[in-house]
Amino acid sequence: MNLSNLTPAEGSVKVRKRIGRGSGSGLGGTSTKGHKGQKSRSGYSKKIGFEGGQMPIQRRLPKFGFKNVNRVEFKAINIETLQILAESKNLTKVGVAELREAGFLSKTALVKILGKGTLSVKLEVEANAFSKSAEDAIVAAGGTVVKL
Repeated sequence: MNLSNLTPAEGSVKVRKRIGRGSGSGLGGTSTKGHKGQKSRSGYSKKIGFEGGQMPIQRRLPKFGFKNVNRVEFKAINIETLQILAESKNLTKVGVAELREAGFLSKTALVKILGKGTLSVKLEVEANAFSKSAEDAIVAAGGTVVKL
């Protein structure tokens, strides 16, 4: 074995189809584009949603709904997640900084604590919002709730 008899694996190298190079090539004439019409011309590209000249569905259907510009998006974190985080890192206080450090939050995200799961450790929890059930569970476990 030497460099002169190395070849690519069988089927890994395909020959490019060279169209429009005369009738002798077998791919001349209409160059695999059929006969005439809009799609056979150079530079053809169909617009998104084009339906052959028929009124497209996004124009046939009426507009509806609205986007609330004042909507506040929260990242939801359950108390079971707080329990796991507090046990693994021996925390007594869980705030936005600790959640961000653990990879649960992006830099700008607001946090809402939700009540799924159980909490057995006493925690001081800081967040932007709490569900009623989460607040009750934290207080029942002997912890405190701090709204930012």
